[in-house]
Amino acid sequence: MKDVHELLGRAADDAGTPALSTGTVYARAARIRRRRRALVSAAALTVVAAGALTVARAGEQGDTAHSSVATTPRPSGSPETSAAPAPALTKAERLAALLPPDVGEIEEVLLLALTKGIPPEQAKETHLGPLDGQYAFREDGGVGYLVLSYEDREAVTAKEGRPADPDVDLCPEPGQETSRTECVREALPDGRVLTLWKSAMPFRGGDEVRWGPELTGQLVQRDGSQLLVRSSTGFESTGTQGPLLDEPPVSREQLKALLTGPEVLPEKP
Repeated sequence: MKDVHELLGRAADDAGTPALSTGTVYARAARIRRRRRALVSAAALTVVAAGALTVARAGEQGDTAHSSVATTPRPSGSPETSAAPAPALTKAERLAALLPPDVGEIEEVLLLALTKGIPPEQAKETHLGPLDGQYAFREDGGVGYLVLSYEDREAVTAKEGRPADPDVDLCPEPGQETSRTECVREALPDGRVLTLWKSAMPFRGGDEVRWGPELTGQLVQRDGSQLLVRSSTGFESTGTQGPLLDEPPVSREQLKALLTGPEVLPEKP
């Protein structure tokens, strides 16, 4: 109604102009209201459009940043892509992995250097098997030893004049005097023959080294090769590393599992 009053006021002020009817006044007021509403609506649409454009631009910037982070390559060697290779195990560690933890601390040694005082560089031997060597076993203050050696057909033939023969019985005849006791010969299903025995290793006058009792084993294979093992309670000499163990460091059952496992054999070409 404010528009009507304004028109009426203008009509009263315009002296000398033709008089306006009430219908004319109301018609003009309606036109003014429509124009004002159109202007307000247009302004509102302009504000909404500007806001939508701002949001769209902000969204584009956010998408660009997100895409940049997602496609950024990780540096090579990072924990997410790869891990540093673990250091290779020593022979003593690989041997320990095949034995129970209660056998004691294991260390690879050179017996000739210990018992004869030979320099280590001269006491080294050529090994054919992956675990061939001489190992010290430290337990409860004592020190015992394990000697493991693989000999292929050529090596056995060069040493004994013939390949290893699984049909040969290494156990002594009944009543035969020998240092081998509790000798057990076992033919395995695959044709190999395992023989294990105890050896008292008696001290002989004049010897510089006195070895304690030990378990000895030999695994003869069908191809003429063989595996030899000694599980000794230790030795006494000027180069001793400690007192003798009460028992061999590796038992009879453990020796069997060790000799018949694939870990002690060289890989086939």
